[in-house]
Amino acid sequence: MESYQINSISQAHQAMGLPAPKHPLVTVVQTKDFDTKLDFNGVKVINNLYQITLKQLGCGNLFYGKNSYDYEEGTLVFTSPGQVTRFEGDMSAQESDEGWTLAFHPDLIRKSTLSDKIDTYSFFNYDVNEALHLSEEELATIEGLLDKIVKEYSQNLDKHSQNLILSNIELLLDYCTRFYDRQFYTRTNLNTDIVSKFERLIKAFYQTEMVHEVGIPNVQYFANELNFSSNYLSDLLKKETGKSAQEHIHLFLIERAKNTLLNSKQSISEIGYALGFEYPQHFSNLFKAKTGMSPSEFRSLN
Repeated sequence: MESYQINSISQAHQAMGLPAPKHPLVTVVQTKDFDTKLDFNGVKVINNLYQITLKQLGCGNLFYGKNSYDYEEGTLVFTSPGQVTRFEGDMSAQESDEGWTLAFHPDLIRKSTLSDKIDTYSFFNYDVNEALHLSEEELATIEGLLDKIVKEYSQNLDKHSQNLILSNIELLLDYCTRFYDRQFYTRTNLNTDIVSKFERLIKAFYQTEMVHEVGIPNVQYFANELNFSSNYLSDLLKKETGKSAQEHIHLFLIERAKNTLLNSKQSISEIGYALGFEYPQHFSNLFKAKTGMSPSEFRSLN
């Protein structure tokens, strides 16, 4: 499959048939202005920029994960450097889209506090069908900050420009975090069902022989089973239960270990192996970290 890499803001503008950018590390572009001369149909595009894209109604709500709990004024999709997109169909068909894209190079934030914080915005690693659906008021807030970013990089740059651009990007991302929290909350009935399915999947896993084949299941395994990204599943569980997906897995392991310790004569090593631990010491370390005592101490005290 043919591939195309985008490594700079200038290269992104060239690919979309846009004039040269006003700033080398950050840009905001309107989808309707795209005039690409490149044929991206079937091409694997590797984008090495941070990107936030607004899709308006009519862009395929099912594909972007919209359901009856969600607002309809616009959909935000987030991508981080290194993510791969495969385009199907004619890119020019998107020119009627009233959406926009904010893109910035990792170098823009490299020496800033945002560089330390960027990984906490886990939605940059959500799948497209886990997009953020905005209300009219939320969209106005985001686009107000977008206007400030454009204004800063469009005028003569001075010693304040970089900090103001970064501050507005960070504030925009903080608002997106708030709006995602609102979306998790308004989907609470749906999410409760997902929590139940997740818990059933953990139990079902240990009722099969898979534990002997693959060991302790990781978050990605359950995310695949539920058709989510691992980041989105973990964030959803955290919002609903206060515990991440990994914490749920560990809690299940500890409870299962406690039952086996008290109701069988299996050795500590045998219990660890049965739970999927490759090394008994790893089982003992996790058990002590979660309970404050070793498996043998727990068994003797009970």
